[in-house]
Amino acid sequence: MKRLALLVPLLAALAALSACGEKPQTLGSNRIDVAPYQGAQNEFVAPGWKATDKGSWEQGLKTRMQNSQNEYTKIN
Repeated sequence: MKRLALLVPLLAALAALSACGEKPQTLGSNRIDVAPYQGAQNEFVAPGWKATDKGSWEQGLKTRMQNSQNEYTKIN
């Protein structure tokens, strides 16, 4: 019984301290010091968008707003 009385607080302390050792979960190159329109230059960008072109970025936002986020255009 004494052994159990010592084991339970020890296990509780270990469980509480296990959260202190969590490592940050970053991808490594998260740059937040650039404008959004200068963002990704990979295969996952929207078709027709040219990286580092602010006008193209704004046009893409307007198009997305009208085509997919406007409830009035979704009603037939």
